[in-house]
Amino acid sequence: VIGTRVYLHTRQGGNEGVACFDLESGQQIWKQSYPAPYKMNSAAVSHGEGPKSTPVASAGRLFTFGISGVLAAWDLATGKQIWGHDFIKEYQETWPDFGVAMSPLVEGNVVIAHAGGNKEGMLAAFDTATGAVRWSWKGDGPAYASPIVVDLGGTRQVVTQSRDNIVGVAASNGELLWKIAFSTSYTQNIITPVLYKDTLILSGLDKGVFAIRLKKSGSTWSTEKVWENADLPMYMSSPVIAGDYLYGMTHKKKGAYFCLDARTGATQWETAGRDGDNVALLTTTSSILILNPAGELLVVKKNPKAFEMVRKYQVADSATWSAPSFAGQRLLIKDVNTLTLWRIE
Repeated sequence: VIGTRVYLHTRQGGNEGVACFDLESGQQIWKQSYPAPYKMNSAAVSHGEGPKSTPVASAGRLFTFGISGVLAAWDLATGKQIWGHDFIKEYQETWPDFGVAMSPLVEGNVVIAHAGGNKEGMLAAFDTATGAVRWSWKGDGPAYASPIVVDLGGTRQVVTQSRDNIVGVAASNGELLWKIAFSTSYTQNIITPVLYKDTLILSGLDKGVFAIRLKKSGSTWSTEKVWENADLPMYMSSPVIAGDYLYGMTHKKKGAYFCLDARTGATQWETAGRDGDNVALLTTTSSILILNPAGELLVVKKNPKAFEMVRKYQVADSATWSAPSFAGQRLLIKDVNTLTLWRIE
């Protein structure tokens, strides 16, 4: 959502579409599409054909990353495509097992994305104006986590989970600063790193949740584990920070919401379970919003002492895989076939 316009990236048959709508009326302003053939992995059929990546906008351009690996830039005002990469010439595979899911990130005048497939790939910075590669790190293929940019150890760096590692590379030139070997069952590194003060909080399927602190001696970087909580591993749902506490969902007990102390890793509370396999979490001034795939929106108080649900709303008639988006005091929800605008009161 930018100003009075809403931008949406969706699949329609064999194509992926990019569209712009007026926020107040829902009227379509422009629409573009491009061929995006994609064969789903049988294990991911229940999660839909994507795209799974959230678009990002900067300097009059919208950047999308399709499920089959098409990275493109579009003019926000007109919808005209400015540049695009499909990576077919660079890599034998252009998406990992379950399709592209990482969301691109704009850093200054570059957009950062992790291209490639299971065998090889590159975490790269593309010029926002031309699409030219400004730097790349080719040490591992892409996973499903989205990168973040942080200032740690006096260095601005891109931190992400790759296929078999957690890595930090210099935001200026892509130089590898540090790396932690990190692999999950069926190669499913999904959780986006979270910054809490000077620590990074990380997790993965059956890997617990843990915090690390970076250290630099001369030109050499190292990592130190600050704390670990083995009871609350996360699988598909990236957590959120509110004050000194981390709110998230563990895949244990067939899905349970939890709160832990981001300073120590101590569990504050955990629900009884059977809450589902994945959710999208957002924070407001006083609440945590939780959208589950059944189209239910839970409003939960920011309360480190207990799980306190204020309200539960049915906001969609079909599956809600897309992350919701704020528009001032309103919330946009995308289900399988519909985009709806809700007022928050």
